[in-house]
Amino acid sequence: MKPKIFLTRRMPPAVMERLERETDLAWHSEDRVAPKAEIIAGLKGRDALLCNILDRVDAELLDSCPGLKVVANFGVGFNNIDVAAANARKIPVTNTPGVLTDTTADMAFTLMLAVARRLGEGERLVRAKQWTGWQPLQLLGADITGATLGIIGYGRIGRALARRAQAFDMRVIYWNRTRLPASEEAGATHASFDDVLRQSDFISLHVAYNSETHHLLGERQFALMKPTVFVINTTRGAVIDEAALVRALQTKHIAGAGLDVFEREPQLEPGLYQLENVVLAPHLGSATIGTRTKMGMIAVDNLLAVCAGKRPPNCVNPQVLD
Repeated sequence: MKPKIFLTRRMPPAVMERLERETDLAWHSEDRVAPKAEIIAGLKGRDALLCNILDRVDAELLDSCPGLKVVANFGVGFNNIDVAAANARKIPVTNTPGVLTDTTADMAFTLMLAVARRLGEGERLVRAKQWTGWQPLQLLGADITGATLGIIGYGRIGRALARRAQAFDMRVIYWNRTRLPASEEAGATHASFDDVLRQSDFISLHVAYNSETHHLLGERQFALMKPTVFVINTTRGAVIDEAALVRALQTKHIAGAGLDVFEREPQLEPGLYQLENVVLAPHLGSATIGTRTKMGMIAVDNLLAVCAGKRPPNCVNPQVLD
């Protein structure tokens, strides 16, 4: 018998085709975040939940489906899931690591280019039909070539960004909780957290989100930065104190920011909307057809493995499998 799956939101076509072929599939058909009550109703009698990073999976939801065998998350992060509650109920939780590296590094570099060269401001000027032609001093931006890039969090994505930066002759420095062996530093130089903040012309965040990285950048950290620095965030919004960021931008303590994630998305700190020196993207870090399809296939691999009594390739709480 095919495993019974409940999907909270449609996946890319190739993933949907596989789910319909290999599982007994039911899904939330509306293209919006499914309220908890609708997920609970959809889970009745199901073996697996295939959810995404906007779905809150808590103890109440898990208890609503006593026969649930696995929660497969469509995403690398899984802070939307109460893993402790899943542990208590011996339910494996899986994620989709390893496929976001290049596409997220591409997005971080895109934001760097866009905010440094004031691309958003320029496009708004043209679309508003207010551009009167080339001017010697119009929308002068900052150079990326030869600048210093500080990377906070030097995992796979951070190192991929460093490799891209080297093509622009950037000096790369990084901070990581544990310094990497020289053979893995990808041409970057390790520095203390505060020194990365003080020295960088661009700062890009690539840390996992948890209680220790909540508001990793706030008032104190912005005060250490150059007034010419640009802050880039493609990790999780709450790594930055968004209210403090708005104040730093408004008072010119920093030059600008490129943001793909937000602390309370889809809501933004109100002041962000009015700022010209910010590029705002709607969480597009993994948004390519290829990457989202790979993510979906990994999620399906995970849930099918558990439903077949096998060890899933990517389990965030493997202790429940023992």
